Amino acid sequence: MRVLETAIYATDLAETAAFYDTVIALERIVTVPDRHVFFRLDDGVLLIFNPLNTASPPRDSKMPVPPHGAVGPGHVCFAATSEEIEYWLHRLVQANVDIEADFLWPSGGRSIYFRDPAGNSIEFAEPRIWGL
Repeated sequence: MRVLETAIYATDLAETAAFYDTVIALERIVTVPDRHVFFRLDDGVLLIFNPLNTASPPRDSKMPVPPHGAVGPGHVCFAATSEEIEYWLHRLVQANVDIEADFLWPSGGRSIYFRDPAGNSIEFAEPRIWGL
């Protein structure tokens, strides 16, 4: 089993999507203004929803997606090698993104944490932190 989609929420969808466009450099695949922006990952999709507008069903009756949303910051962790974490650390610092934490887990593996413009906690971590 694997996760196909991961969702986070942002009330300022344009600002948050721009962060994932420029700083994280993800490929944007779908945009519905003020409702959601979707980005391609290697084998999945990062969904960013405006929680104010996903609390109601979509207007298109052909897309019977149930209402959903979350209140407060979420979390997503991207898998990265130790070399990739170094790359991301430097890229984020150059983009004036504050690094909240950078540490080695007692079980092995490194993580760095930072916030996106919506306040979501974003992490790059070596999969071995979970024994993977």
